[in-house]
Amino acid sequence: MPLYLTEDDVNNLVTMQDAVESVETGFAAISRGEASNLPRQRLRLPNGMYNIMSAAVPALGVMGLKAYGGGKGRPKFHIQLSSTETGELLAIIEAGRLGQLRTGAASGVATKYMARDNASTVGVIGTGNQAETQLEAVCHVHEFTSINVFSRTVERRESFATSMSAKLGVPVSPVESAEKCVADSDVLLVITSASEPVLDGHWINPGTHINAAGANSSNRRELDDEAVRRASVVIVDDIDQARIECGDIIHAVDNGFVRWEQVRSLADVVGGTAPGRKSEEDITLFESLGVALEDIALGARVYELAMEQGAGVPF
Repeated sequence: MPLYLTEDDVNNLVTMQDAVESVETGFAAISRGEASNLPRQRLRLPNGMYNIMSAAVPALGVMGLKAYGGGKGRPKFHIQLSSTETGELLAIIEAGRLGQLRTGAASGVATKYMARDNASTVGVIGTGNQAETQLEAVCHVHEFTSINVFSRTVERRESFATSMSAKLGVPVSPVESAEKCVADSDVLLVITSASEPVLDGHWINPGTHINAAGANSSNRRELDDEAVRRASVVIVDDIDQARIECGDIIHAVDNGFVRWEQVRSLADVVGGTAPGRKSEEDITLFESLGVALEDIALGARVYELAMEQGAGVPF
């Protein structure tokens, strides 16, 4: 009998460690040909968009979709999880918190494979709830000694610094400009709602790893063309989806600063067929769009733990 799992169930069942391990497992399965991902499709509504995305991970015995969008207020996210063995429905999972965790986890996996071993400082541009899990994930995979954060709103960056310092046990300092945040950081998280670039490529130091996770629409950008051009390694979570949604790369390609042939997938890096970086001086870039593979891989872990612990409501 399938389960219905709420946001509270998800929050109580899984940790960031579960999320990072699940997402990494999913990309490893893609690299071995044991999983597949379909890019997000968007249907226009009078008051927004209806979004649907799908993946199958036979290596984990699951397949499914995530759907959300439309209406007033915050979108409502749901995952439909089914068995690849029998086709039966396993669970319907409320997926707001799950999406927050898996998006952070993807940047954590990228950082594990792409950041310098001696990276010591993280910079965060953006202070929304997605920024929290981005920072939690990179700190899960690598030990940092300091963190800088910038938001245009003084109160928000100060509040974020206070709460995340307590949560992570690492000093988080609010800084007065994006340029200062970038200049002092070895790993950079860009997670904003901006439609125009907030990161100037001239600010970036050699050796920096960048996780850009805020823009997943062709008409939105967080990085300027110079930032993309300077990246020696450009990785995305799904190339087909990036060609549709990744405004940062689409704009740079259209202006001749980069070619799609240079872009590789995170599955290639996890699977060892593409390098995360080639030298200590490389600037490396991970463009995170949020793909169904991540949702379904983590959804499988949620379902597994729910079955073990008796969580959820059968229906």
